[in-house]
Amino acid sequence: MPYAKLTITIPDAVWISEVSNAHPNMRFRVLAATANEDSGVARVELRGNDSEAVCEEICEYDTVTDVTVLESTDGMTEMQLETTVPLLLNSLQDSGVPLEMPFEIIDGEMTLEATIPSETLSNLGHTLDDVGIEYDVERIQQSVESESLLTDRQEWLVDEAIDRGYYDTPRRTTLVALADALDISKSTCSEILHRAEEQVMKDYRSDDHPPSPKATVTSD
Repeated sequence: MPYAKLTITIPDAVWISEVSNAHPNMRFRVLAATANEDSGVARVELRGNDSEAVCEEICEYDTVTDVTVLESTDGMTEMQLETTVPLLLNSLQDSGVPLEMPFEIIDGEMTLEATIPSETLSNLGHTLDDVGIEYDVERIQQSVESESLLTDRQEWLVDEAIDRGYYDTPRRTTLVALADALDISKSTCSEILHRAEEQVMKDYRSDDHPPSPKATVTSD
């Protein structure tokens, strides 16, 4: 199946487009979301300066019908909200694209990465065109293997761990801090990383690096 990476421009009709364009340094991290024809519910994490003020701005939109602040600290506000314009979510669902969480919206744009059948990728393009959502195809790569080495969730967590310095020497973050930042339990974080590391190490040994010959002990 092909791997695709698209940059999707959030339509002006969607409230998050206006808010994120007005605050280009704010990261809107969607942790969970669901939608039907008439409404959508999402758990969103705001990261950046004045996150509380931005949350208050969001409450002023007519299309945002309910906002519940779940957590608020310096530079981070997590909230659950309901909206009457889940245009982007509906478009992705209608095309059959499984939306991996979390994903981020920055400055009115989101990056979508997915490994999906060619027919589904084509449906996505047609659906976005039909509803007038602009997008740029950054990359399409045909997979040459039946299965990728890591699952999407493993790849996401390993990438986050690398970016946050978990594999640096010395480490810039701990397992507990990494799990907290990504909103998953410590045990889940540890298990996913362990399975990913196991796959990488076994692949390293099996493909290009056969076991070194054992030393032979001889007697005089």
